[in-house]
Amino acid sequence: MVPQRFFRNLLEYGLFMGLATLSRALPRDTAMRFGSRLGVASRHLQKKRAQTATDNLQRALPELSSREIEEMVARTFAHLGCSAVEMLRLDMFRDKADLEKYFSISGLEHLRAAYDLNRGVFLLSGHLGFWEVGTFFLPLLGFPVDFVAKRMKNPYVDRYFSRLREAGGGSLIESRRGARKIVRALAANRGVAVLLDQHIKPSEGVEVNFFNRPAYTTPIIAQIALKHGIPVVPMFAYRTPDFHYRVEIQPMLRLGSEVSPKAVQACSQRFTDQIEQAVRREPCQWFWVHRRWRDRSGSAQR
Repeated sequence: MVPQRFFRNLLEYGLFMGLATLSRALPRDTAMRFGSRLGVASRHLQKKRAQTATDNLQRALPELSSREIEEMVARTFAHLGCSAVEMLRLDMFRDKADLEKYFSISGLEHLRAAYDLNRGVFLLSGHLGFWEVGTFFLPLLGFPVDFVAKRMKNPYVDRYFSRLREAGGGSLIESRRGARKIVRALAANRGVAVLLDQHIKPSEGVEVNFFNRPAYTTPIIAQIALKHGIPVVPMFAYRTPDFHYRVEIQPMLRLGSEVSPKAVQACSQRFTDQIEQAVRREPCQWFWVHRRWRDRSGSAQR
């Protein structure tokens, strides 16, 4: 008997391809506005996600009024809808003409300095702005790069997104048991892009402070960076109101060489601080719908 999940995967993929086809057929600005409106509508269909975003914002930014929080939740969903459409059109960026038209990049000298060390580079980012767009512009600018990501439950959708991510010349490293592949990529002086702003099991993570609340993040990146002397370069791609992108590349973080639990925790906190500072610059472009803060039992913190 064919498993029920098989039919569910096919149904999900069919709906997904309908959205993808429409998003790719529309003119770019029209597609972006469509995505934003779709995101706003989804807020009313995903009440649990909306409540999670509200709770997270209230705890992270207690100085804001209830009305300001409500407006930020609405803008967050609009941003996520736009991001979904952007992702479906990722491989439609073609060449340097698109790079010059849609992108403003500051700090490329920091990236070049890190690659020139010939040790590989960790590209530190989070689920902020259009976080997937580095798969397009980094290889185009001559920076070989791989991207660490989780596989999706639906294998058909997963293969589709993998193709989009690798269209620009980068490669995908599955986050599950990916440490060896990460080390090999770094040894070849490639960049490895990592998003360090999602919850991880306390038994597998290290505790950090994020928006004045304890959270857990993977220690793997800090461990590898410390052990092998890998430079870490924070970078973030914000969307502008005209659907262009402002890419900010920060100076490389130079770490020590001591690989101890204390050093790993300190480095992980340093990475988390970089992400928090970036989120505070454009808070409505972060993934507030994620249950980032949980206690050791896995329950959301209140």
